[in-house]
Amino acid sequence: MEKSNNERVLVVESDDALRTSIVSVLTDAGYEVSTDCGEGMKSVLAFRPEVVILGADPPRLDCCDLLSEIKGSERTQNIRVVMLSPGGSVQRTRGLDLGADDVLSLPFDPHELLSRVRWQLRDKHTIQNLRQQARTIEESRVVAQQVVTAVNEERRTLRVGSILAFAVLVVAAVAFLIFYHRTQQQNTRVYAAITKLQTGVLTQQRLMDRSHPAVEDVQREPAPRSDSEKLRLQKQSQDLRSQIASSKAEDMSALQRQLSEVQERLQRVETEGKVAQTIIQSYEPSVCLIHVVVGFRDRTTGLQLRYVGLTSTGEPVTDEHNNPLLSVTGDGPEVHLDVFGTGFLVSDNGQVLTNHHVAEPWWDNDDLKEMTNQGVEPKLVEMTAYFPGMSHGIPMTTKKISSDADVAVLKGTISESKLKKVVFADAHRSAVSGGPVVLLGYPTGLNAILARTGEETLRSIAITTKGDPKEVMEELARRHLIRPVVTQGHIGDVLPDKIIYDAQTTSGGSGGPLFSSEGKVIGINFAMVRDFGGSNFAIPITYGESLLKP
Repeated sequence: MEKSNNERVLVVESDDALRTSIVSVLTDAGYEVSTDCGEGMKSVLAFRPEVVILGADPPRLDCCDLLSEIKGSERTQNIRVVMLSPGGSVQRTRGLDLGADDVLSLPFDPHELLSRVRWQLRDKHTIQNLRQQARTIEESRVVAQQVVTAVNEERRTLRVGSILAFAVLVVAAVAFLIFYHRTQQQNTRVYAAITKLQTGVLTQQRLMDRSHPAVEDVQREPAPRSDSEKLRLQKQSQDLRSQIASSKAEDMSALQRQLSEVQERLQRVETEGKVAQTIIQSYEPSVCLIHVVVGFRDRTTGLQLRYVGLTSTGEPVTDEHNNPLLSVTGDGPEVHLDVFGTGFLVSDNGQVLTNHHVAEPWWDNDDLKEMTNQGVEPKLVEMTAYFPGMSHGIPMTTKKISSDADVAVLKGTISESKLKKVVFADAHRSAVSGGPVVLLGYPTGLNAILARTGEETLRSIAITTKGDPKEVMEELARRHLIRPVVTQGHIGDVLPDKIIYDAQTTSGGSGGPLFSSEGKVIGINFAMVRDFGGSNFAIPITYGESLLKP
């Protein structure tokens, strides 16, 4: 959609692919974009941008001459500079210290980039309006002073009263403008964080759309590695048998040795497959999907953050920049963040082990910290566990959180069920490099479950629940569609505080149990490293055991 105000953005980025991506995002959003920056400040003055997107390399942040020139010149100091920088909080802080108005970490999220740009433009325009109104107030004050001075001495009392009244009006106007600006500033920073997070307000159509990428992932997903390995070994065994049948006597011995090795590997794969089946049959009902709902409140007033209102289609009302309108006095529903994780039953009295960051999603979360920095505090609204085979969710509370590892113990009333608690292994003996492992969990949370349902079932659920995440979960439980995903792999390394393994998982699988070939839990899944060969980390079960002690 074209913007009527023709807002201009200058992109300064040396990486061709990244620059093209940024330009595409901004152009699609309707901004007038230029990448002509070869002459430095001359290019800036010629294009007269309102925002500059400035790429930066952390080792050379102190050499950002263009940033210094923009902020050091009276003609350009009001141009907003959004810096793109690899790295974490340290690099972002350095960029801000150098004068950037905002710093966005790479790789960037297109929605977040647009939110940051919109915030800078809105803040810039607000400040310009404040300055204009301040000038108007000052001009009015001068005129009033001249009029009052012209009044003769006999009206001195009236003159003093007029000046005082006018002064009160000026102070009140300035105070209101400052308060309005600070409120807008806080709200727009919250908008940026809310835009990046899943807010929990879903229409029926959005619920349908949400499942489609997951469906495509399921369709593209290769066969389990154990199955493909088994087929490969079976074919290799058949080929070797054919070669033996037609080979000469002198080649027979070597071929038979190869066949023996292949047969041993095939037997090992088949054994591992049987172990996985045993684990699934025994413990699949004991591995739950945890749905955590997070709300937000203003730290100063304690009031809940709400949507200002909803449209006729159930979407949040938005401003001219397509940001959802939020307010602590809004009439719409509370702003909620839906988080999904995995847990598993560890006691007969309803205790469940999971990760700390599942029980408290704001823990060690940079996106949510952005909101807390703006005076908005996260709060736990509700936490529910959904076990396979159970037709409803079970409310959960947090009982303990480890101070040594990303582990937490939850508690719920599960007495009505006959679920089997998992058995812990002696991690020091069972976790061995190269050993096979089985992981149960709910990677991608709700999306993976929706992807496994048929199109008609999904449509029926969307209509019945109107897209409400809580109602969706309850409907999935009622239809007995909740069950964990099983993946197999092998241990890469065993360290004192973590087990590294290669069974596939992703977000939502956090808190899942990692089983050894003996069918006992040796670890709690807590992280994945995408750039490290698909490896994942699990916390040794000893940390969970220590947390369960009275």
